[in-house]
Amino acid sequence: MTFLDRLRDALMSRRTQYITTFRGPVAEHVLKDLARFCRAHESTAHIDTHAAARLDGRREVWLRIQNHLNLSPDQLWALYSGRPTQNGDMNG
Repeated sequence: MTFLDRLRDALMSRRTQYITTFRGPVAEHVLKDLARFCRAHESTAHIDTHAAARLDGRREVWLRIQNHLNLSPDQLWALYSGRPTQNGDMNG
């Protein structure tokens, strides 16, 4: 098994862990709370650059969770590895 194969396996294992954690009725409530807290659907712009950076960090966490939940394994691999999917498209 190559180094890249081990990396892909680790990423897919992590994806499974995210799906196990963030799917189901209780997880829906947690995700709704996180969406608000992480500004999932609004701008992170702020007059205070430190506050803007903090909000960007929160949103980055939201995007990571969403990527693991909603991207296909090939799309997630392309995102994290910088390698195209099997059909050659970086976006899946």
